[in-house]
Amino acid sequence: MRLMVIGMAAALLSSAASAAPGLGDKVYGATLHPGVTEVEARYGRLTGGHADGEDALVLGVAHNFSSRFFGAVLFDLEKEPNEHRRLGAVAFEGIVTLGHIGGLGLDAALLGEYVLVRGGADHVATRLLLQRHQGPFDGRLNLIAEKALERDSHIHFGYAASADWAAAGPFRAGAAAFGELGDTEHFLPRADHYVGPIVKADIEHMPGGADLGIEAGYLFALGHARDETDGQIRLLLEYKLHF
Repeated sequence: MRLMVIGMAAALLSSAASAAPGLGDKVYGATLHPGVTEVEARYGRLTGGHADGEDALVLGVAHNFSSRFFGAVLFDLEKEPNEHRRLGAVAFEGIVTLGHIGGLGLDAALLGEYVLVRGGADHVATRLLLQRHQGPFDGRLNLIAEKALERDSHIHFGYAASADWAAAGPFRAGAAAFGELGDTEHFLPRADHYVGPIVKADIEHMPGGADLGIEAGYLFALGHARDETDGQIRLLLEYKLHF
C-alpha cells in the first residue's frame, strides 16, 4: 500500500527540549487502527544522582480518524525535585501514514508536532516512524527532529526505539531506548541516552468493550546522562475505546 500524505500536528513535552530523553515520552508505532479512541497517561521519574526525583506526567486523548490519520492533544505536567507539579506544556500531534516498504517489511508514517510551552519558546518537531511487525516480534524506530521557535535556535535530533516479543498470555517483553543525536551545530556529541528492559501487556474486554495497554520498565542512563542520574522508571497506560 502506498499513501502520499502530509502531517501537521503538535505534541508533548516541555520536557522534549529540556528534560531527559524518554521522560514522559513513548515509542510511536506506524500502524493506525481506525475508530479507536485512546486515553493515556505516561509517567517517568529519574532515580539517583543530582536529578533524583525529577519526573514528568503526560495525560492525553487521541483518536484514530482513519487508517491514514491520527490526532491527539496532550498535557505535560512536570515536576522538579522539591517543587510542586505544574502544567509545562499543552501539545497537539498528528500522524499520517506513508505506506509499506515491501523490501524491508516496514510500515512508515510521519508525525508532526507543535508544542505550546509555558514560560518559554514554543517548539515544532517531526518524527519519521518506522515499524516492523512479524509474528511475535514488534520493532519500532522513531527518528526525531525538533526546533524551538526562537531566533538562532538549532534543530535538535534524537531517537526512540523499542523491540519486544510475545511472551506468555497478554504479556510482551523486550527493550526500549531513547537518546539525543546532537544538533545542526554539533552532531553526535557525548549526549544523554537511556536504555533498558520493558514489559508490555494488553488486557482485552475491559468495561465498555475497551482494551487496556500497559508498559513498564527501567532505563539505565548512558553517556552524559550518567553525570546527572542513574536511570528512569517508566509506566504507560492506554485505555482504548472502539467505536
